[in-house]
Amino acid sequence: MKAIAIDDEPMALEVVRSHAAKVPFLELEACFTDAFKAMEYLQNEAVDLLFLDIKMPDINGLEFVTSLQKKPLVIFTTAYSEHAVTSFELDAIDYLLKPFALARFLKACNKAQELLQLRSNLVAPKDYVFLKTGYEQVKVHYDEILYMEAAGNYVTFVLEDKKLLSRMTINELSELLPADKFTRVHRSYIVAKDRIDKIERHQVCVKGHYVPVGASYMQQLQV
Repeated sequence: MKAIAIDDEPMALEVVRSHAAKVPFLELEACFTDAFKAMEYLQNEAVDLLFLDIKMPDINGLEFVTSLQKKPLVIFTTAYSEHAVTSFELDAIDYLLKPFALARFLKACNKAQELLQLRSNLVAPKDYVFLKTGYEQVKVHYDEILYMEAAGNYVTFVLEDKKLLSRMTINELSELLPADKFTRVHRSYIVAKDRIDKIERHQVCVKGHYVPVGASYMQQLQV
């Protein structure tokens, strides 16, 4: 798993570099104190994962992620907790509060590795997903799904004729689903694009079901 680290504090980068050297499946390709140099690097090099500080001069980490056309997985590394909610709305894998121990760093890296493995299993186009519900795997075709609602580590799949509950987070789910068929409209909801009947100011109607739309998602909501 190839990664880069971005932080305006050299000592913070040394911590990431030291921890990364102890993770066998992680290759830390480069470290940057200048976010714009990192942006230039990403235009020419493909990486799987970013370790990214939030409070930096000129451009903060949240703005940096938003500016990227092709987004790697992101783990935020910061001394401040107030941006946690926003970071997860940007589908961050994890949010590490400085100073963080090696064990906590490794946990975040394992989450990223698991998501990359899930992605690799979805290289071939599919029109379905297998959901783990209880002790069985249920095959669900994409065109059966109306929308999904997350609550903690569980997601409810609302289908045309039933509901299914599966253990996963909404960030894991957003990595699994094809972006051309589904869109996230709220920190807790993902909807099927072709099932949207109408878009209102703070909600969308999906085949008679009204789903809330978060303010940060309205602008990017396109059907």
